[in-house]
Amino acid sequence: MTTAEHSMLYMYSTTVSDVGTVRSNNQDSSFAGEHLVAICDGMGGHAGGDTASTIAVRSLAHIEKDSAGGDVARATSIMETSTLAAHDAIVGKAKRERKLAGMGTTITAITLVSGYWVLAHIGDSRAYLLRDGALMRLTSDHSYVQHLIDTKRISESEARNHPQRNVVMRVLGDFDIDARPDISIRVAHPGDRLLLCSDGLCGVLEDSTIEETMLASTDPEECVQRLVSMALRAGSTDNVTAVISDATLALNADAFDVPHQTPLIGGAASASLDAIADIVNEPVAAAPALIAKSSPAERAAALIQSRPADDDNVDADKPAKPAVGHTSEVREETGELQDLDTGEIPVVRKSNGRYSADPNDPEVAKAIHDKQLEQKKQARSRRFRGRVAAVVVAALAVLALCGLAGGAYMWSQRQYFLAKDGDAVAIYQGVPTDIFGIKLSHPVERTDLNFDELPEGWQEQLENGINVDDYDAAVAKAEQIEQELEKTKRQQKEEEERRKAANQKKDDTKQDDAQKKDDTKKGADASPSPSASASSSSSDEKKDTK
Repeated sequence: MTTAEHSMLYMYSTTVSDVGTVRSNNQDSSFAGEHLVAICDGMGGHAGGDTASTIAVRSLAHIEKDSAGGDVARATSIMETSTLAAHDAIVGKAKRERKLAGMGTTITAITLVSGYWVLAHIGDSRAYLLRDGALMRLTSDHSYVQHLIDTKRISESEARNHPQRNVVMRVLGDFDIDARPDISIRVAHPGDRLLLCSDGLCGVLEDSTIEETMLASTDPEECVQRLVSMALRAGSTDNVTAVISDATLALNADAFDVPHQTPLIGGAASASLDAIADIVNEPVAAAPALIAKSSPAERAAALIQSRPADDDNVDADKPAKPAVGHTSEVREETGELQDLDTGEIPVVRKSNGRYSADPNDPEVAKAIHDKQLEQKKQARSRRFRGRVAAVVVAALAVLALCGLAGGAYMWSQRQYFLAKDGDAVAIYQGVPTDIFGIKLSHPVERTDLNFDELPEGWQEQLENGINVDDYDAAVAKAEQIEQELEKTKRQQKEEEERRKAANQKKDDTKQDDAQKKDDTKKGADASPSPSASASSSSSDEKKDTK
């Protein structure tokens, strides 16, 4: 294809974004224009995901009107710069609003420049290209399961049911990860059909099913409606968003009017149509709603999402009129102009009267710089006020602590206790403790009590201190201890005397017993034995016989 033919290529795009059957809000955002298509899948809780994806769409939207002068290299730089600007904007907003902490978004965006597709991608949303009847994937998921697939640990089919299939390793936002997008360039051909989709679609539909549907539906609107409906029927539990864009060749731009398309904004970003209209400097419209709600769950979800506040004013036979966002000039004429929250990228009215939010535009860059300086000034002012407040609070705290400390010390000096003081027992004034090494007590009187003479029970109590109400109570307690000590001593003395008396009695008894034994022995020695008496008698008888 010649260079002239390349320059005649333009995009016809459409998008549908549906909240799905499970989630309560839509955190996806999409953009479908003549020169830019993009999808952003937000994350970060109920309040964060939709904000992040909306900021990302706003940051990219200016590319719709920035042809980069047909310079592909410049277009590549603009895509990367705008993606990083979205990252900085998301981080800045998250820092200022704590409820948005941890928010982030994917980005998959493609622009058509001089017959080339220029793609920027980060996250797990996908871009597909249908060419010559074959579907090819243009992006690689920045997810944990894709890493497992790339390292041959699991297969594609296993990845669909993997418990960590929703873990994304690279996204834009309030995370400490690389925010630079993957950039790729590919020659565009007439008849090319692009599909950009969130993981709510590609996570449940096989690539073969997507290919078959894109081939069967020649009309872009019909194709995108069918794909989103099929994802919901397949059981998707996430928001489902798709963008279809066809590359069309205007054979004779002078002879035929190239049809102009109003950019369509889908999902969460459709709540910011006026802001995006200012960025692209033309009207934009909300993407059409999903028509084919076939299952009961889908119909119920659609009813809840789209029911107006006043059902009586709704004509069921008429389709809902799409919302349209207008530029500031139009809203100024109609009296509807108001300051818009455009995220962190300001919409600047340039010297030529046009509005722009392109971060590469010098006037926009200056506005961003001025805004950052003002924010820094406000931050310094807040820090100064914070420091002054901190000093005042610290001073008040010191005074309060001093007052408390003084009061505590005065109270402590009205307290008394008994405790050990060397080898004696003393009466102390204060409390038996210290604060930061400062003792809150001192001995005021030593008693006559000897610590070592006291019973073990009293010694243990005096080691810890025996608290009393006042000095007189301390004296009385010391006297009580002394009386008990004297009583104990008397009891010990009496016990000793009883023990001695018992021992003396035992000794006397032993002596008496010993004396009796001696007397018995002496008596036995003095009387003759029976044998001796018999012998004597026998001798006498013999004498008489003679």
